[in-house]
Amino acid sequence: MPSRSTLPFPGLVLLSLALAAPLAAGRLRAAPIPLMEPAGMELLVASGARADYGPLAEQFLTQANLAYCGVASAAMVLNSLAVPAPTVPGYGRYRFWTQENVFAVPAGSQVVSAEVVRRQGMTLAELAALLASHGVKAEAIHGDRLSLEQFRALLRTNLSQPGDRLLANYLRPALGQAGGGHIAPLAAFHAPSDRVLILDVARYRYPSVWVPVADLWKAIRTLDSTSGRSRGLVTIRRLPGSSPPPGSVPPPGPS
Repeated sequence: MPSRSTLPFPGLVLLSLALAAPLAAGRLRAAPIPLMEPAGMELLVASGARADYGPLAEQFLTQANLAYCGVASAAMVLNSLAVPAPTVPGYGRYRFWTQENVFAVPAGSQVVSAEVVRRQGMTLAELAALLASHGVKAEAIHGDRLSLEQFRALLRTNLSQPGDRLLANYLRPALGQAGGGHIAPLAAFHAPSDRVLILDVARYRYPSVWVPVADLWKAIRTLDSTSGRSRGLVTIRRLPGSSPPPGSVPPPGPS
């Protein structure tokens, strides 16, 4: 008789325990699963819709101040799609998007100013317009216009394709978190557990987490008191034919 048993798939056991724990505790809302916990990494590996995760993770930013969640998310998206960017002081001829130069394009500063965003953040419409001013196709979708099935289908489609991105504007308390409205990129969808991965740009406060799709759907349907409309999503796609400008890719050799 063997002295001990060996579990062939320990990651799957951890994942099953993490998904079952909220139900066992009688909780009404399933707890978010941090990405860097074993169960969170197991969800990522098993996800069939994670095309956006690698490009976004490579360009991950922490928001520069308490109100810059939308700004940091926009810079991550633009860099991950290799959208032509301006030069950055101190970096010679290298070009990339930062939380400062997203406002540098005249069309962008006409949408909303950095000063206003520092005071109150951005609405869903302002976020979409700011991104569109940089030459991408950006569409705001208010959460109250999406059924749960439509939301789930959008996650599955968008996060399976490498050429587009998805930003969520949601209310933190609807996910069991402290705070108010927030904006962050979505990076992967795990269909078997019906969870979506939020890459939280407020890294100093919360980790990136997997949350139930139904919970995030409720969170994007909440009212934004600034705009008087529901929160929601912004879909972003790079326009055909655009290419990075010279100098946006480092030359060979020492930097």
